[in-house]
Amino acid sequence: MAPPVKCTTVIAAAAGLLLGASLFFQMVSATEEDGQGRYNAMFNFGDSLSDTGNICVNKSATAQLLLTFANPPYGMTYFGHPTCRCSDGRLVVDFLAQSLGLPLLPPSKLSGADFRKGANMAIVGATALDFDFLKSIGLGYPIWNNGAINVQLQWFRDLLPRICGGTPQTCKPYLAKSLFVLGSIGGNDYNAMLFFGFTVDRARSYVPNVVDNIAAGVERLIDLGAVDIVVPGTLPIGCYALYLTMLPSVNKSDYDEHGCLRPLNDLAVYHNTLLQDRLGGVRARHGSAVRVMYADFYTHAADMLRDPPRFGFTTAVTACCGAGGGAYNYEFDARCGMKGATACKDPWRHESWDGVHPTEAVNKLFADGWLRGPYCHPPILH
Repeated sequence: MAPPVKCTTVIAAAAGLLLGASLFFQMVSATEEDGQGRYNAMFNFGDSLSDTGNICVNKSATAQLLLTFANPPYGMTYFGHPTCRCSDGRLVVDFLAQSLGLPLLPPSKLSGADFRKGANMAIVGATALDFDFLKSIGLGYPIWNNGAINVQLQWFRDLLPRICGGTPQTCKPYLAKSLFVLGSIGGNDYNAMLFFGFTVDRARSYVPNVVDNIAAGVERLIDLGAVDIVVPGTLPIGCYALYLTMLPSVNKSDYDEHGCLRPLNDLAVYHNTLLQDRLGGVRARHGSAVRVMYADFYTHAADMLRDPPRFGFTTAVTACCGAGGGAYNYEFDARCGMKGATACKDPWRHESWDGVHPTEAVNKLFADGWLRGPYCHPPILH
């Protein structure tokens, strides 16, 4: 016979649920009240962490054959239907736009959209390295040819007449009063390597190439007139269900006390360290004329993973949406959006949405950490 559940235990659990919900909705309100009117517009570049629909507008993209986020239950929390966002609801870029009094960013490939208040060049599968470079090292798979960082920057240049009605030169004053977010990008470069046969050490050897391309992208934006640029690092990939499932280790010492894969997290730390070094060089070259902000995805995510209750969560690694397989509710052939996969009833209590991407609740916390700190250096609203 099971022991009776103590009344105090039930009360404590209920209190925890109420506190988590209260904190979440209070933070949503706070985020939406600050920053109104600070920027003319916002322009975003990146991958699936911030794509607001380009992959679905770009119907010929090979990635659509493999990815399932155009299907329910994606989008269930805020929009009530799939929007081609890789989450149950809003992304970090959505929360940033709302807090700054700007509309949700339309995908740059959307015909007839109004881009005067912002545009989103991000697309699922995007890489920092050019596709030709990936091909040269044996990774020329079509899924990585959706829009590398240099391609997205060209998309942005092509939009300038629709953004500010002028040439790159005449648009500079308008862009100087806009917010730019370059990334997170680079994660797919490592995905391409790690999932297609590269060792972690070999992938590590290409980190300088990845971060140099990101830094070069920052310089190109500055040349176009950008002044305020947020550059996020990469996440602790060794703590996500996709990697834990697809790249397991037989060596127990490869796992840390939280069950995360050390070699993968070390790769992410190395990327972030080099990226911050390169951004330091950009700041040194331009001085006070520009404000380059490093958004610390890794530390914020790691803090949540180490202590979920502190942030109002009950689960960290296990996916909210999946078919119930494996140790983390993640199976590549039965992932979120595929037949048989369902979503948890309370995604706002979970950190991982589909084993790869965060829930809306986590995205909200990320955005708040960038806007006010302490996870952006300096904070956007500093």
